[in-house]
Amino acid sequence: MVSYPLETEWNSLFRNYIPLFSVVTIGFGSRLRMKFVFAPRYWIGLAITIIFSMIILAGYSHADDSLRIKHIERCGDFFAQAQQEFCVSTKGKLLAQQLKIRFGENVLATSEIKQSGNVLRIKLASDKYRSGPLWLEQTGQKSNAVWLSMKGSHVVAANKAEVAKNMDGLTTYVDLISVIVEENFDGLQTARNLAKKYDAEVVGAIPPLNTFQFRLRARNLIERDALVLRLGSEVGVDAVIIEESGAEKEIESEINNSAHEESLDKGEWASNRFLDAVDFYLRRIPAKAQPIKVHPIKIGVIERDVDFDSPDFADYLGDCRSDAKRVCVYARDAEKPASHGSTVAGIFAAAWSNGGNSGFLRGLDTAGPGFDVIVDRNSDAGITANIAASVNMVEDGVRVLNWSWGIHRVGAKNIDGKDVDSLVRSGLAMSGYEELLEEFFLWLRLKHPDVIVINSAGNGASFSGLDEYRLPSSFVTEQLLVVGGHERSNKKNAKVSDPDFVVKRDASNIDMRVDITAAACVHSSVLKINAEGEKHCGTSYATPLVAGLVAAMLSINPALEPEQIRILLRRSAMTIGEEADFEPTDADDLTSPILPSERNNELNHPDVGRSARLDMHKALDLTVQSLKRVR
Repeated sequence: MVSYPLETEWNSLFRNYIPLFSVVTIGFGSRLRMKFVFAPRYWIGLAITIIFSMIILAGYSHADDSLRIKHIERCGDFFAQAQQEFCVSTKGKLLAQQLKIRFGENVLATSEIKQSGNVLRIKLASDKYRSGPLWLEQTGQKSNAVWLSMKGSHVVAANKAEVAKNMDGLTTYVDLISVIVEENFDGLQTARNLAKKYDAEVVGAIPPLNTFQFRLRARNLIERDALVLRLGSEVGVDAVIIEESGAEKEIESEINNSAHEESLDKGEWASNRFLDAVDFYLRRIPAKAQPIKVHPIKIGVIERDVDFDSPDFADYLGDCRSDAKRVCVYARDAEKPASHGSTVAGIFAAAWSNGGNSGFLRGLDTAGPGFDVIVDRNSDAGITANIAASVNMVEDGVRVLNWSWGIHRVGAKNIDGKDVDSLVRSGLAMSGYEELLEEFFLWLRLKHPDVIVINSAGNGASFSGLDEYRLPSSFVTEQLLVVGGHERSNKKNAKVSDPDFVVKRDASNIDMRVDITAAACVHSSVLKINAEGEKHCGTSYATPLVAGLVAAMLSINPALEPEQIRILLRRSAMTIGEEADFEPTDADDLTSPILPSERNNELNHPDVGRSARLDMHKALDLTVQSLKRVR
C-alpha cells in the first residue's frame, strides 16, 4: 500500500485555489446571495488539482481493497485420501465472474471452488496436483502467493475458549493434545483405536513422525492431565504432547536492553561483510573465465505472515516464478510491515528499494538460480504447528529451514543466576516438545540427510546447550546449526576484521552449543519509501543472515552436507571480542571456540580459542573452492 499524503493534498488545494475566488455579497433583507468570480487563468490549474486529488482517493480505495490472501489452512476431512480441502481467507472484494485462482501452472476449475463471502473452500484431487504457489487474479489485480502443500501434515489451534492458565501462569490448551505413536505401530489405526477408547477425536496429524492430534472430552486442566497420564501409559504410545501456546504470537522474544542501541544506524551487517558477499556472488558466478552453474534452492521460514503492502515485498504479487532467476516469497499477508515475519523474511528477500530492509538473496537476483522463500507456520498451534509446517516444507524440497524461535523450561537461569522470563514452558510441556523434536531430527537423518536447520540461540541471556532448559538449540545433531547475536561495539576506529569491531549482544544466549554469531539488529519494513523502519534486535534476526548465506552456498555447491556447511562457516569466520563485563563460566563461551583444525592446524593462530563471527564473503569464497575438490 502506497502512503499518500491525503490531508496535505487537500489542504494545498484549498490554500492555493480558494483565495483566488472573489466573493461578492448582495443583501436582500435577511437573505444573502453569493457570486463567485474566478480568474480564468486558474481554471486549468484547478481542474488538474481536482483530477489529481481524485486519483489520490482512488489510490487509497485501491490500497484498502487490495486483493490479498490472509490465511490458508487444511479443512474438511484431514484424512481423506482422494482429495484435500483448504480454506482460504481473503481481503478485497471477490468478483465471482472475474476471479481466477491459480495453483502453480493450473487455473482451478469452478467445480473445485466454493465461495462464501471472503472465504474460499478449495478441493483438490491428490493425484492431480502437487505442492506449489497459489494466488488470486481478477480485473488486473493479483494477490500475494502462498505456498500450498499437498503433503498432509496439519494440526489445529485452540480458540480463546479452549485455553486456560496453568499453575505456572502459562496459557495451555485444555482439550487438544498430541500423541506420538511408536514407530513399529500403524500410527493412524492406533490413534483411532485410542480415540475410540477415550471418547476423543483425531483432528490433526504429522504422519511422517507418527504423531496425531486428539480433541479430548476434557473440561478443565485436572481432567486433561488425568487423561494425559492414562494415554501416556498405553501400549504403542511413545509420548504425549501438551501445547502451552496461546493463539497469539509464538516468536523469539526481542529484548532491546542493549547499551549499544545507537549503533543500529552504523551498518550492523558490515560486521558480517554482507555487501562484500553480494558483490562476490554477482561477479564470480557469471565470470567469463570460469562461470559457475548455480542451482535453485528452497528455504523454509517458520513465521506467520509478510506484509505485501510494503515496498520491500510489493513486487512479489502474482506469478513471481515467471522470472526464473529471481527470488520469490510465498506467504500469507500481514497487517503491519513491522511484523516479526516481515522482518525475518525481509533479511532474505526484501527489495533493495529503501523500503526499510534489503534482502541478501534479493541482492543476488541477476546471478542467482531462483531462490524460493516459503513462509509458513501451518496454524497457530505453537511448537507442534511449527514442526508440522517444517515437515511439509522438507517433503516439498526445502533444503534450509529457518527457525527463529525457541523456548526455555520454567526455572532456567541466565548467566547472572536470575530466572529467564523469555518464552518459558512447564516441565510437562518441555518433555513432550523434546520427544517431538527428537522424532523430527531422527526422521531428517533417515529420510532427508541433506536438510539443515538454522536455529536462533535465544534471547534469555542464558545457555543454549542445556537440554533440560532450552529447546531446540540444545539438540546435538549435524543437521542443526545454532546462531547467537552480536552488535557493533563503540570502538570507532576498529576495522571489520578486528575482534573488537563487535561485542556480544547482552540478551543473546551463549555456550559451546552456539556454532556462530551474526548481526542481531535490523530495521523493519515500512509502508513508504525512505521512511525509517522500527529497530529490532534479537537472535531471530541473526538467524536468517546465516540461513540466507547457507542457501547461497548450496546454490553454488548443492552436494555440501550439513556438517560440511558448519565446517565452512567456522573456517571462514572472523572472531569476536568479549564484553568487558562478561566472563565465561565453566567453559561456557559465547560460541564454541575456534579450534586449531579450523585454522589450518596452526596452534598459535590468534583466532584459536575465540568465538566465531559470520564472514559471509569468505564463506562463499570457500564454497567456490570446495567445487574444485569435488571435481
